[in-house]
Amino acid sequence: MRVLGIDLGSREVKIVLMEDNKIIHSMKVSTMSFYRNYCSFDGKIIVNLEKLNIKQIDRAVSTGYGKNNIDLALFTPINEIKAHVYGGFYQTTLKDFILLDVGGQDVKVVKVEKGITTDLELNEKCAASCGRYLENMANVLEVSLDDMSLHYENPIELNSTCAVFSESELIGKIAEGVSIESLCSSVNYSLYKRLQPMLSKFKGKKLVLTGGVANNLAIKRYLNNDYEEIVSVKEPQLNGAIGCCYYGSKFL
Repeated sequence: MRVLGIDLGSREVKIVLMEDNKIIHSMKVSTMSFYRNYCSFDGKIIVNLEKLNIKQIDRAVSTGYGKNNIDLALFTPINEIKAHVYGGFYQTTLKDFILLDVGGQDVKVVKVEKGITTDLELNEKCAASCGRYLENMANVLEVSLDDMSLHYENPIELNSTCAVFSESELIGKIAEGVSIESLCSSVNYSLYKRLQPMLSKFKGKKLVLTGGVANNLAIKRYLNNDYEEIVSVKEPQLNGAIGCCYYGSKFL
């Protein structure tokens, strides 16, 4: 059985194809390009699978921002929490964990016990605790995200609580002569501090880290102070789409 999963993110659309419960194809496309180049409209949004180089499928499941305001023809929509939890099941085989998904413009924290979601919290209102914040700060520092993510030592205090005002504060620190390495650490630590209030409500031994920020080494180092084990998955950015496929193969 071939199951297609699509996670309609705010910045990227993630696409995964499974056959007999194994991933056989995956890709990421910018959200703008996805709708412009791979979709048409006829009462509903129609995804052109041929353009995506995807052939015959038996089931299709969608999740993400677009799930609620864009009706994809032939796709069964599920909510993001379900998609990411099932992605966690597939990628870790765990049944008890805390899931932290830091996306480009939102954060999800989910507590899973014995394979059941028992609590959750979302932050969809402020970019200062999301991946977009890191992107903006990396641009100000004129470094790549990958380079910035390596720095965690000797952070200084960044006080701005707004992603926009943080740019001005960072520029001021550069003018004061603070090293780029220290400022990279400061940005990473600042994001960690913004995640802490959400995470403090969710106690557990294993933290499953997904989303683009899962690739940030510094954030992982800071989170090691709060959990016995940080569980890294093979495909953190594809987790929602993987969860769509896994859910589709089990329940549809």
